[in-house]
Parts: sequence; C-alpha cells; structure tokens
Amino acid sequence: MIVRSTAEITDTDRDVKTENWRSKRIVLAGDRVGFSVHETTLYPGAVNDFWYANHVEAVFVVEGEGELLDKETGQTHALGPGSLYLLDGNERHQLRPRTEMRTVCVFNPPVTGREVHDENGVYPLITEEEA
Repeated sequence: MIVRSTAEITDTDRDVKTENWRSKRIVLAGDRVGFSVHETTLYPGAVNDFWYANHVEAVFVVEGEGELLDKETGQTHALGPGSLYLLDGNERHQLRPRTEMRTVCVFNPPVTGREVHDENGVYPLITEEEA
C-alpha cells in the first residue's frame, strides 16, 4: 500500500514548477502500478501547448476555469470544476486557464518524473528501466 500527501511532495524532486504550471507527481512509474497521478496547477493567462504523443492522459478539473482547444479539429471546450477531458487519441491541444486551475492528471503509460516537454509539447517515452 502506498499512502502519500501533496504536502510531503512539495518542494521535492516530485514537485515540478514552470512559469505556466506546477505539477506535484503523486504516483510515478517507479511505484510500478501502471499509471502516474499528478496534481497540476495551471496559472491564469498562460497558454499551454501540449501533445502527449506517447501517453494517454485524463485530466479532471477540481478548481478554476479555462478553455481547451483541440488543435487538430479547432473545437474548443469550456472547462470548470467537475470537467474531465481524456486524450485517448494523443490529440495536440492547447489549455488556456482563465483563472488558476487545479487539476488531477492520470498518465498511461506512467511518467517517471524526469520527462521534459520538447519543442512540440511532447513528453518522451521513458520507462523506469531506462531511467
């Protein structure tokens, strides 16, 4: 059994910060459960271009409001508390928070915590064995 709190992750190597967002990686590939779980806070006014070409991601909005743009279709979706979006087709997307947004994200395959978005917003596929 794993029991972990975001408080104990704060300001450790599991707490990744950028100018646009902060991600607390609660469950990672090293935990060997087949998925990873992150609490991610996105800052208002930021424009975030992502493309998880190697992962399926589900995002559940806990707090805040924003807009999701499917860059492949041009379709936009309003997001608020209780919204979930699932990138089951590795869609290129843009997330634009209007207010601070707190989300819970699940990745499959799990991320190791050492991935960095490349110029296309992609996380490389890194397995725990390679890390």
